Amino acid sequence: MSLVRKFATVGGATLGSRVLGFARETLMAAALGTGPMADAFYAAFRFPNLFRRLFAEGAFNAAFVPLFAKEIEAGGTDGAKRFSEEVFGVLFTVLMIITIAMELAMPLLVSWIIAPGFVGDPEKFDVTVELAIIMFPYLMCMSLTAMLSGMLNSLHHYFAAAVAPIFLNVVLIGALGLALYSGASPLETARYLSWGVLAAGVLQMAVLYAGVLHAGMRIGFRWPRITPNVKRLLWLALPAAVTGGITQINQIIGQMIASTKEGAISVLQYSDRVYQLPLGVVGIAVGVVLLPELARALKAGHDKEAANLQNRSMEFVLFLTLPAAGALWVISDEIVRVLYERGAFSPETTSVVAGTLAIYGLGLPGFVMIKALNPGFFAREDTKTPMRITMCSVAVNCVLAVSLFPFFHERGIATAEVTSGWLTAIFLFVTLVRRGHWPLDKALAWRIARLLIATLVMAVSLNYAADALAARLAPTASLLEQVAALGALVALAMVIYFGVAFLIGGADLGMIRRNVKRKAKPAPESGE
Repeated sequence: MSLVRKFATVGGATLGSRVLGFARETLMAAALGTGPMADAFYAAFRFPNLFRRLFAEGAFNAAFVPLFAKEIEAGGTDGAKRFSEEVFGVLFTVLMIITIAMELAMPLLVSWIIAPGFVGDPEKFDVTVELAIIMFPYLMCMSLTAMLSGMLNSLHHYFAAAVAPIFLNVVLIGALGLALYSGASPLETARYLSWGVLAAGVLQMAVLYAGVLHAGMRIGFRWPRITPNVKRLLWLALPAAVTGGITQINQIIGQMIASTKEGAISVLQYSDRVYQLPLGVVGIAVGVVLLPELARALKAGHDKEAANLQNRSMEFVLFLTLPAAGALWVISDEIVRVLYERGAFSPETTSVVAGTLAIYGLGLPGFVMIKALNPGFFAREDTKTPMRITMCSVAVNCVLAVSLFPFFHERGIATAEVTSGWLTAIFLFVTLVRRGHWPLDKALAWRIARLLIATLVMAVSLNYAADALAARLAPTASLLEQVAALGALVALAMVIYFGVAFLIGGADLGMIRRNVKRKAKPAPESGE
């Protein structure tokens, strides 16, 4: 299967999940708006999500996948199975200890880390503690799910791992539907959602385990032992955990600061959900597919193939991400109004969320580039360098968030996260180039310059088109009119962007054809 087809497999499944995520957030906005129960739920849910990114997705995509790929190359399926069982025994035990400790310490964690601004509101604080206790075991489910996902991706079974997150959105949509239908109070709605998160975690883990069985590998439980393989995994995973969770780390810092302002956490969550659509569909797809492909190419000594994989992946992510960033900047108000403005979600809230979303849009290419750049280190079993870069970026985020929040509130936090993201992407790229791990590709540089021109033309055209359709996008218009007008803007933006990009050489059919038909071997030239 070609690289782009693998991206499409993961991206298509992720797109389905993100579309359902929009449906979920639309129901959430109608049911809870940016009220105290929405703040409490999002604050509580962010915490297990942080640990999931730190100890599951980041660590295992960075450390487990290259080692698992090496075991497959060296010892075949039996060696990979033995390694997986060793890791599973240790991971399960560590997660159980962490979960018990965190459940017991939850009041302290809420007051010091999750939402220190809630301490002055006893009801909001108590609800956040209750919801966090319900949802924290989700971490254990998702960490084991991440390991199973890493196995499937290394075995070139991408779809099951990509489609699993859909179950979270389906379950939460069901919980919100029940709450709206039964007229549940905001507190009862938040409880329904919390139990739904836990149920979805168990369901996702079951689906992935079935996928591993279908791939021909059965995992048994082994008593936890620190074998040389496990020791190597832990050595790689600790810095990778920090690196892989940079976005979540920055967001938890932003949440701590935002908890001092009523409704700020919800504003950040609603804007985050919108820009996560292109980030998930493009960035996560590339990160998931590129790491095992790059690891296998490097282990086999195919340096030219590795260089080509990196350059073509960057070309692909920017080809799709730059127009999304331009659109989020220009029509953020229209997007937020159509998606959220109903029920408890007021026009004033739309203005705040849209302003925050526009800033996140500027950071979107940087966030996606990080997903494409990190595998260049992880596939070489270097997780310390990205960790050092990440720690510097987190420090920048902290300083900027604290400095800007008193003046710009949610927009200040978004600005801090975007600046941190771009600094991370730039330093990762420069480091890879200086080490000779990313040969500079003139064709890539010229394409990016032309894609920027196409994005600028699209953004200007979109601005005029939005003004022309202002009446159909206004709150007084029907929902059907608003959706149709927004759909027309998106269609127009796509036609203009792709038309200009192909016209001036930012993309061409030959490039796409080569990417779609490319096989893993033989190794192509890096300048292709």
